[in-house]
Amino acid sequence: MSRILRIAVFCWLGAIVSAPRAADLSLWTGGPPPSLELKDLDGRLHRLSDYRGRVVLINFWATWCAPCRDEMPSIQELKRKLSGRPFVVLAVNLDEPESRIRNFLTQVKVDFTVLLDPERQVAKAWQARVLPASFVIGPDGRIRYSLVGEINWDHDLVVSRIAELMPSTTRGVSSER
Repeated sequence: MSRILRIAVFCWLGAIVSAPRAADLSLWTGGPPPSLELKDLDGRLHRLSDYRGRVVLINFWATWCAPCRDEMPSIQELKRKLSGRPFVVLAVNLDEPESRIRNFLTQVKVDFTVLLDPERQVAKAWQARVLPASFVIGPDGRIRYSLVGEINWDHDLVVSRIAELMPSTTRGVSSER
């Protein structure tokens, strides 16, 4: 292999490895999502149907999952970038003690809703077998994107794909509610 070809292949591989997984959001053509009805850390009940009209990122995660922990700051930054728009994050923790989750949240500061799935029933219904597993729900209540594995949620391409799902009258809104 010539030196120039080796350099070109090396650069190409480097670009693939270092590129955020923004393009891995898989367009979903299926119907409505499974039910989601869980309590948060304060005991408040959340239903997916409560968020109709908004874009919802549902992220199944656990503190023992390194990629889950690694993507949390980018989810927080995505939420910040979409502040003031009809967007919400529901982070569904799989079957961990509340004390462990609270301890993790003292180290990784997030202001999105953390839900508890103590028996993994919701994760099973959503077929979230590998973590992290994420679903983007459109304002119409249907799954629009799904992803298994870590992604850089605050990458411009991801932010724009999610923003495209929002009603056109709110795309330019940037004020906090």
